[in-house]
Amino acid sequence: MDNPLLAISPLDGRYHEKVDYLSQYFSEAALMRYRCLVEVEWFIFLFNDLKLKGTKELKPTELRILRSIYEQFDIVDAQRVKDIEKITNHDVKAIEYFLKEKLKNGPIEEYLEFIHFACTSEDINNISYSCVLRDFLGRELNTVLSGLVQEIYSLAIENKSLPMLSRTHGQPASPTTLGKELINVVARLEREMEILSTFESLPAKINGAVGNYNAHDLAYPSVDWVDASKRFVQSLGLDFSKYTTQIEPHDAFAGCFDCVSRINNIVLDFSRDMWGYISINYFTQKTIKGEVGSSTMPHKVNPIDFENCEGNVGVANAMLGHLSSKLPVSRMQRDLSDSTVQRNMGSALSYCILAYKSMIRGLAKCQVNTKVIQDDLKDRWELLAEPIQMVMRKNLVDKSYEKLKKLTRGKGGITKGTISAFIKSLKIPAADKKRLQALTPEKYTGLATKLVEDYELKVSAGQSGCGPSGCGGCQGCG
Repeated sequence: MDNPLLAISPLDGRYHEKVDYLSQYFSEAALMRYRCLVEVEWFIFLFNDLKLKGTKELKPTELRILRSIYEQFDIVDAQRVKDIEKITNHDVKAIEYFLKEKLKNGPIEEYLEFIHFACTSEDINNISYSCVLRDFLGRELNTVLSGLVQEIYSLAIENKSLPMLSRTHGQPASPTTLGKELINVVARLEREMEILSTFESLPAKINGAVGNYNAHDLAYPSVDWVDASKRFVQSLGLDFSKYTTQIEPHDAFAGCFDCVSRINNIVLDFSRDMWGYISINYFTQKTIKGEVGSSTMPHKVNPIDFENCEGNVGVANAMLGHLSSKLPVSRMQRDLSDSTVQRNMGSALSYCILAYKSMIRGLAKCQVNTKVIQDDLKDRWELLAEPIQMVMRKNLVDKSYEKLKKLTRGKGGITKGTISAFIKSLKIPAADKKRLQALTPEKYTGLATKLVEDYELKVSAGQSGCGPSGCGGCQGCG
C-alpha cells in the first residue's frame, strides 16, 4: 500500500503507524518467510538427523546457504513467490518451487526433490502458524499487556489508601479505596496472562495427507516416523500433535483466542469504569496542546482513548470468537474453510494491541482528583448503616437490619448527628458504642489498604507479574 489513505482496513490505513510493525508476523510476506523456515528445517532434518538413504550429511556451508533463504527473506523474495503462485494457484507449492529455484545450480541441486518431501501443505502451514502465534504472544502481546498491567499497578500502589465511595447498581455503597479497585484489575489480568503463557508452546504436526504417515512409511518403512515427527516439531519449540486428520485440529488456537478474549473483556470492563470515573470527575485528563475535544464545544476533554479501546476490543473479540468457533471444525479429513479464516488471525490480534495501547495512553493522561473523591464520600453517613447493624447483630439486638432500614433507606439528609443519636440509643456494650461513634465514612474501608499491600508484597517477592517472554527457539524466527 503506497498510501495508507487508500487502505480498506483501518489497520493498514488510519492506524497504520501504530501497528505496522506487526507485519513481521501477520503479513503475507511474513507467512511466506515462516513457510520457508519450516521447509528448510525439514529438509535439514531429513538429511542431518534422520540421514535418510539417498541423502548426505550437509556441510556447514550448505546449512548456511539453506538457512540464509529464510533469514534474509525480503520483499523481493516475497514478490517472486507471489509471481510463482500466479501460475500454480497454490501458495505452499509456490514456496516449494521458490526454494528449488533459489537452490538451483548450487551444491545441493541434485537433492532438490527432498524439498517438501512427504509433506502436505498443511504440514507446512500448521507449523508456520504455530510459530507465528507463539512468537507474537511472547514478543508482542505479552510485552504490551505487561506494560498495561504495570501502569494500573503503579496507580493502585500510589492510591492504596485513598478512600472512595463504591457504587453497586449505580448507587452509593460501602466505601473502598481507589487502589483496591485498581488492584482488582491487575489481579484479574495477571491470572489470565498466566494462562495465556501456557499457549506459547503450541501444538503442530507433520504427518502427511491425512495424518497417517502414508507416504513417509511407503518411502522409508524402517524409519520411526512418529518419533521423527515429534523430534522435528519439538526442535522448533512446539508441542507434538500425534492424532490429526490432514489438519492439526486447532483446538489449542481456539483455547488461546478464548483466553485473549477473556483478557479483552477485563480490559473492556476497566475501560468502561475509567470512562465512568472520568464522567464524575474522579479523574481529570491532561490536555494536549493543539488537541480538540469537540468540533463545536471548546471546553470538552473527552475520554477518547478509553472509547477507542472499548471499540477495538469489541472488534477483536468478534473476530476472535469466530476464529475459536470455526477453526476446530473441518469436514471429514479436511476442508479449506479454515484457511481463509486463519489468515484473519493477525487482524484480530492487531486490534487487541491497538486497544491495549489506547488504554495505556488514556491512563497516562489521567490525574486522580483527590478532592472530588474525598468530598463525594465525607458526608455519606448513611453508609454506616451496614457496620452499625453488624455490631447490633453481634450483640443479638432484635431486628437489627430492619431498624437501620427504617432509619436510612431511601431517605436523604442522614447526617453525623442522625447516626450519632441512633448509636447512643443502642443497648450494646460501651466499647462497641465508642468504636461506632469514632467511625466515619472515610474510615470504613475494611481491609482494602491491606489487600493492596498484600499484592505489593507478592510482587516484591517475585510471585506476580508477567514479564515479556522470548521466542520458543526455532531457527531464524526473528
